[in-house]
Amino acid sequence: MHRGKGMKFVGDSRVPAERKPNIPKDYSEYPGKTEAFWPNFLLKEWMVGAVFLIGYLILTISHESPLERKADPTDAGYIPLPDWYFLFLYQLLKYKYAAGDYVLIGTVVIPGLAFGALLLAPWLDRGPERRPSRRPVATGLMLLALISITYLTWESVVTHDWEKAKEQGKIVESNIDKNDPGYQVFKGQSCVGCHGSELTGGTGPSLIGTGLKPEEIMKIAKEGKGAMPANAYKGNEADLKKLATFISKLEK
Repeated sequence: MHRGKGMKFVGDSRVPAERKPNIPKDYSEYPGKTEAFWPNFLLKEWMVGAVFLIGYLILTISHESPLERKADPTDAGYIPLPDWYFLFLYQLLKYKYAAGDYVLIGTVVIPGLAFGALLLAPWLDRGPERRPSRRPVATGLMLLALISITYLTWESVVTHDWEKAKEQGKIVESNIDKNDPGYQVFKGQSCVGCHGSELTGGTGPSLIGTGLKPEEIMKIAKEGKGAMPANAYKGNEADLKKLATFISKLEK
């Protein structure tokens, strides 16, 4: 700084230091480009919001929600599917090193690193350059994230068994007498976890319309069949007979 020269402080970067008089610009210099916040701007916002809300209500009335049957916490065979924006995380849990013994990696470590990096991006990438070609690290990481999310979401959609999902969520009227002593035995056993509270099946087959006699059902309960292990039934003989009789009477 030369002798006799002092620093010049300007409160508004749009105001030149040599401007005489040094007064910030007034909004009156921009006719037609400004408006009052109240009520002009808010009124426009409310009108747009009202149009969107009415359109959304019409859409929900004309297209009913794809509701499924009542949730059954005892149905261990039900395969849930998250909303579309979580499908990439859902697909990630299908891979070997993100599920099973490594489930902590798929649920905490990988998502934590990804979202942590996104949260810290403003502090990690502080360069003044804004052109993507001049920011190879930031651009590369963003493209990697975008490609990964797109690929995992696509894989989740194409590999999901949509027919099975539609079938397991179908709303059906139950004709089962849940006051029957046999159903009470069924409900108290581990059977409900595999065959569902409606006996329509889950990880195990449906028990409705099997065509089996009570003696055959009792034998399967004791000796097992297919994926069903032996001695799955833990009750007494009298209750087992009630259960077998109840199942044998069920018709489709």
